Amino acid sequence: MSLFFNCDSPSIWQTYLSDPASITMEGILIFNKHLFFLLTVIVIFVAWLLFYTIFYYTEYNNEYATPFVHSKELEIIWTSVPALILLLISTPSFTLLYAMDEISEPELSLKILGHQWFWSYEISDFNSCQKSDQNLKYVCYMMVLDGLPATKQGYFRLLETNKRVILPTNTHLRLLVSAADVLHSWTVPSFGLKVDACPGRLNQLNLFIKRVGVFFGQCSEICGVNHGFMPIVVVGLPTIQFHHYIMTKLELG
Repeated sequence: MSLFFNCDSPSIWQTYLSDPASITMEGILIFNKHLFFLLTVIVIFVAWLLFYTIFYYTEYNNEYATPFVHSKELEIIWTSVPALILLLISTPSFTLLYAMDEISEPELSLKILGHQWFWSYEISDFNSCQKSDQNLKYVCYMMVLDGLPATKQGYFRLLETNKRVILPTNTHLRLLVSAADVLHSWTVPSFGLKVDACPGRLNQLNLFIKRVGVFFGQCSEICGVNHGFMPIVVVGLPTIQFHHYIMTKLELG
């Protein structure tokens, strides 16, 4: 039921950002609220200043220029104030950027590979738990709702895949992202993640899912005619349920 109480998928009119499911997204939302407040104050002040100038400083009301309008003090003020505002904005922005790039010791690695036009995933950290060389692989295509039975057509259009990627919550995860053919971009708004998948290059980022839920994303780099049909679906499960699921899948092969 968390799917309907949290904005983890596009909603009507798309007027809100996704509800945060990771520490990164929480920082992005807090910064967005502070920036929006600051922009609102600036817009109101500039609008008032323009109205005041146009109404009171017409040639009919002021035949002579006042010293205040052409003073050096005014030049210093309207040059230094925007500089201070930019400094006020840049400080939390750089802090957030460095926090997003901070490397932590991962407990699990997920390999993500972009193809034209689907995603493939691999979790191989559990090989040591089994005697065999099995690992967990996903090949996720978009579901075409027209061909589904009537009992399975209650999915999100252009967002649901044939398989969902299962990841544990409250666990430090490492994502290794690359591509097999052209440029792609693995993006999940609820996680605050958007990383390019480049052929021949391995990009790394960290993820810490804070709550259980079903999270949707899409490819955000134009990669061909079917670029708009590469959805991403991630399911966050409690750690115990995730380990049980993984071990069951490995045992069944």
